Amino acid sequence: MTDNRNLTDSILSLKEQRKAIILAHNYQRGEVQDMADFVGDSLQLSQQAAKTDAGVIVFCGVNFMAETAYILCPDKVVLLPDANAGCPMADMITAAKLKEKKRELPNAEVVCYVNSSADVKAESDICCTSANAVRVIESLESKEILFIPDHYLGQYVSTQTDKKIHLWPGYCPTHMKILPEHITELRKKYPRARVVVHPECRPDVIALADKALSTGGMIRYARENDFDQMIVGTEIGILHRLKKDNPDKEFIPASNKAVCPNMKLITLEKVLWALEEMAPEVRVPEETRLRAKAAVDRMLQVS
Repeated sequence: MTDNRNLTDSILSLKEQRKAIILAHNYQRGEVQDMADFVGDSLQLSQQAAKTDAGVIVFCGVNFMAETAYILCPDKVVLLPDANAGCPMADMITAAKLKEKKRELPNAEVVCYVNSSADVKAESDICCTSANAVRVIESLESKEILFIPDHYLGQYVSTQTDKKIHLWPGYCPTHMKILPEHITELRKKYPRARVVVHPECRPDVIALADKALSTGGMIRYARENDFDQMIVGTEIGILHRLKKDNPDKEFIPASNKAVCPNMKLITLEKVLWALEEMAPEVRVPEETRLRAKAAVDRMLQVS
């Protein structure tokens, strides 16, 4: 097998030929993050996709992220290096089921976590990320919100606002692997450590943490605060970025089982193949795209 350096050189050369930009989520493999033009969380990647002048976007993430890039940039070719990189949470809601729920709650505005399909975004009033969910909800005139699809993020947001929030029964299987006992045991082992967890975690995990932050928030928190150790309650791919940015600090995973298999499907080889073959390409039907874009644009205006 070709070593990573040769693979990276081949990717960078072909990227230049294709006039491409490579975006990678914070949960991607370390070697994929290292060769990307930009590494970030869902909101940061959405914003980067919206403003890039590249003709091709190689999105190292999961399907809904690549769809969001296409929604914002229909004039560009959007490649997802592995077409099977999906999101179990996104699969827990469909446009048809959302329509039914909207009929039950006619007075509620639909706030859609970006971890959802383009079809579901198209049926929503506004999108949000874990970083801006509270700001998005507070920006709305409606006092009643249907929050989809992540029950746990929605529950966390409900503690930060006075609005009535109806929750959808979706969740992230990876964050569910982080348990309260993991935090309790690690606090005993690392009594000086800060505990920072993702708001997709269970409420009893969030209750034991010092902070609940998006991945982008975690990276800023680690950079801007003075501490030696941090217990990190999210998908372990972020540890690569945290250690790279803060070599003098120690980062401890809340659980080594918090691995998203879909995020790990993308490899350097697949990035190279995607650029060689200009596939797999992600597209969204135009009517769906325009309706979904209205919800995403509304989010970006708040952010």
